[in-house]
Amino acid sequence: MTDAAAPAAAADLLDRALVEEATKKSGLIWVRGTGPARAVWHIWHEGAVHLVGGPGEQPLPEGLADGGRAEVTVRSKDKGGRIVAWTATSRFLPPHSGEWEAAVAELKGKRLNAPDAESMTERWARECTVVRLTPETVSTALPDASLAAVPLPTGATTRQPAPAALPRLLLKRRGKR
Repeated sequence: MTDAAAPAAAADLLDRALVEEATKKSGLIWVRGTGPARAVWHIWHEGAVHLVGGPGEQPLPEGLADGGRAEVTVRSKDKGGRIVAWTATSRFLPPHSGEWEAAVAELKGKRLNAPDAESMTERWARECTVVRLTPETVSTALPDASLAAVPLPTGATTRQPAPAALPRLLLKRRGKR
């Protein structure tokens, strides 16, 4: 290795370490295929992000393709601001392969409030997609323009309107403290 290549190699190692540590500590990452970015929960396992999506699970970003590219943005767990962004190669793991089994064992431990915890992995094998996002290039530079976007459409709604007395009840509680 030449003297000029040593700093570049060290910077690459630092960038990869930043990606790994920031991604491990962040509860959510933003992933974009060809459509808008989506917040997804994930795990970091064997040098890559793994996530699961499909019926009964989180929706995967639009345009996330097997063998395609994805953009990942990692936020700070405490402040919520962007720490690092990186591009990744996405790969769909075939159900019940060795790599799928290892990733699903880790994902299962992080899945909160699953209605079918005992049979969840079988449902994932039947109905869902487990995706591995392997980092390629890293960007620690902050963007010049705002990255604000219109919220994605959702079918989530409140079950019913808030009761008319709710504001009074909340204000009454604050006054007693």
